Amino acid sequence: MKKVEAIIRKTKFDEVKEALHEVGIEFITFWEVRGVGKATQERVYRGLKYDTSTIERMMITFVCREKYLKPAIKILLKSAKTGQVGDGKIFVSEIIDGYRIRTGEEGEKSVYLDGEE
Repeated sequence: MKKVEAIIRKTKFDEVKEALHEVGIEFITFWEVRGVGKATQERVYRGLKYDTSTIERMMITFVCREKYLKPAIKILLKSAKTGQVGDGKIFVSEIIDGYRIRTGEEGEKSVYLDGEE
């Protein structure tokens, strides 16, 4: 199993969420995050421009079986891209094991994405 973490623009969140669902990723965790990088975001408040060192983004996390990894990465790259600096990052980690609390199932059975058991 793999854990995928993607940091994307807030404006692309709905598009990414729908695209992931289409390739079989049925459950994601997400939250609003802030980061500091080379790029800065300019804000306008009452006609005055402010530079801020923090950049607002969305972080999406999900665990998937190996067979879903390449399609999920491909769709993330496609749906989150604007072509501008600051489109985001994707990180993939190995998951050693997983457990479903309700049933005690472990391993890949604890994460079904396509009705397989």
